[in-house]
Amino acid sequence: MFTNTYLPHVGGVARSVSTYEEEFRRRGHDVRIVAPQFEGAMESTEFVLRTPALQHFNGSDFSVTLPQPGLIAEFLDNFQPEIIHSHHPFLLGDAALRAAWTRRLPLVFTHHTLYEQYTRYVPLDSEALQRVAIQMATEYCNLCTHVIAPSPSIAELLAQRCVTTPIIAIPTGIDLDAFGKGDGVACRQRFEIPDDALVVGHVGRLAAEKNLAYLAKAVAQFLKSRPDAVFLVVGSGDFEDDVRELVSEVADAKQLVMAGSRTGQELVDAYAAMDVFAFSSQSETQGMVLAEAMAARTPVVALDGPGVRDVLNESNGRMLPADAPVEAFVAALDEIIRNRAALGKLGESARRSVRDFGLDVCSDRVLGLYGQLIEAQAIRDDADYGPWDRLLARLEIEWNLIVEKTSALTAAVVETQATRSQLD
Repeated sequence: MFTNTYLPHVGGVARSVSTYEEEFRRRGHDVRIVAPQFEGAMESTEFVLRTPALQHFNGSDFSVTLPQPGLIAEFLDNFQPEIIHSHHPFLLGDAALRAAWTRRLPLVFTHHTLYEQYTRYVPLDSEALQRVAIQMATEYCNLCTHVIAPSPSIAELLAQRCVTTPIIAIPTGIDLDAFGKGDGVACRQRFEIPDDALVVGHVGRLAAEKNLAYLAKAVAQFLKSRPDAVFLVVGSGDFEDDVRELVSEVADAKQLVMAGSRTGQELVDAYAAMDVFAFSSQSETQGMVLAEAMAARTPVVALDGPGVRDVLNESNGRMLPADAPVEAFVAALDEIIRNRAALGKLGESARRSVRDFGLDVCSDRVLGLYGQLIEAQAIRDDADYGPWDRLLARLEIEWNLIVEKTSALTAAVVETQATRSQLD
């Protein structure tokens, strides 16, 4: 697996990669990870190659890998993979593409992210750059053997963006049993939250693109009307201070508990401590944290968006229009949390609604796809494939990478000029 973000980075992609890596190994499969160096991470091991990278790119918590084709080639030569799985369409995604083409291996790509919503991390952010991000991801998809969309809504979006490679919707699986056995009392004791407090919770990376300003304002208004309520925020990121400030401007600062990043049983316990889960991000490709909350029998209030609409409905929470005012979000929180008896029934319904998100089910589907692609590749590999063929494949993929990026830039320029002409 090739990924630009991996443990200990906090984020959905890193969690997805590590979740599947652990489950595949548990089932007896051999897995290797290629990821950039990251502050606080272990050095390379037999199973994980850490490539040299620039830390804290543009003030973010991301690492940008530096080209090291020889290092990656040696790592793969020692491993001899049967299939390559890329988790980003650039940087190490390009390395994954080169490795797959030169070795005649199937390449699976999971489209985890709406990249156009993350261009603020790149210098010279603009609408044109957002168009480039969309086009680059689309062109990359079309160079792969198969694309995994984390949700049906993203699969539909990719088709609309002219992805012609076969697409299958498979969410990142979660351990339903683990999330169903959280100790909410332990979490409340850990953070000194009263047993009878109403807990509105949130889990995720704390970043501006997660629409956290909206969420903080909404929950703050709810807290002001309910002095017995607490906002439990699990996660870290550069928007952490903003959340504190936005909440304390309206509500009592003591009603906010910033728990930081939590993993394992502490994360499971945090979900169990919540009475309702609040979510406002519209940059998601799947409802992973929503599914985790529901597995813990915690109903959800969220804004409509890709990924969210695939898991949330009236039986497990409340989904509001994407442009719903803050007051509507506050009202939805109040409606759900007011009736404790109904809250319990909603939680049980939430638990039942995420059965298809189980790690065993999702892993079966991913491994099934791997098997189909490996078998199909073996049928095509009857002919000899020597050094000359490998060289031609390398030249072809380098040309395709140039075309991919040139096409993305050209499309962005044309669209920008067309937009300006309409405005004129």
